[in-house]
Amino acid sequence: MRVKPDPHDPALSRPVTGLNEAGETVSLNVVTERPMTLFLNSQEVVTMMTIGDHPDLLARGYLINQNILTRDDAVEIVEVDDELGVVVVRTKEPTTFEVKSKKKVRTSGCAQGTIFSDVLEAFEDVVLPAEAKLHTSWLVPLAKTINTTSSLYLEAGAIHGCVLAKGAEPIVYFEDVGRHNAVDKVCGWMAANDVDVADKIFYTTGRLTSEMVLKTVMMGIPILISRSGFTAWGVDLARKAGLTLIGRAKGSRFLVLSGHERVVFDHESGS
Repeated sequence: MRVKPDPHDPALSRPVTGLNEAGETVSLNVVTERPMTLFLNSQEVVTMMTIGDHPDLLARGYLINQNILTRDDAVEIVEVDDELGVVVVRTKEPTTFEVKSKKKVRTSGCAQGTIFSDVLEAFEDVVLPAEAKLHTSWLVPLAKTINTTSSLYLEAGAIHGCVLAKGAEPIVYFEDVGRHNAVDKVCGWMAANDVDVADKIFYTTGRLTSEMVLKTVMMGIPILISRSGFTAWGVDLARKAGLTLIGRAKGSRFLVLSGHERVVFDHESGS
């Protein structure tokens, strides 16, 4: 795995003392949460709550997933000031963010989730790779690798994880307090590394909401999997875009509600 969680980073969690149900003193690690304000050139874009790791990837991925930047836009530098909680993405050319900033709508994402309404317009033009395939025999080993990887989720809980995979092999694994932040880190990593997404799979621990479907489609990834359930609008958008949408994936059990033509049923039923 090229990038994976670092649950032992002291900046990402801290011990807190409390009492259990028997009145006994206990100590447990809790995930940190801090504000990070994103600027695009000289324009403030948004303040998000995040655990604080990979701020450069989070910032770049956010801007791409909001359709403010494209993966092809030339980013000169990403500057991070941890003390001030600020990240600045600087581009070679001016952007149209000033216009787009007037068209925000609220979404169902935890922490802070905003999308720009023109994302819905751009969504209409995305064509996902039809030749991509998902072998159902990949699901169990993929989930096992993700679930047994040392992570903040195992260490402290209260966090979401998102994974980019090829076949049964995870490539990168990011976590954050908001699932949309974890998605944006994956997007930022793909943009920074010029990754071909045609044969990739996106796995999330969170619900398959409209926001998750929109972001996956905007990233061009043809297959989205979660161990959680669906929302109706998420399913509708997936079907409209031709996204393969698999939820409630636990063990060898799962449900496919969209894009079944990409699924190769080669697992042993009930295994």
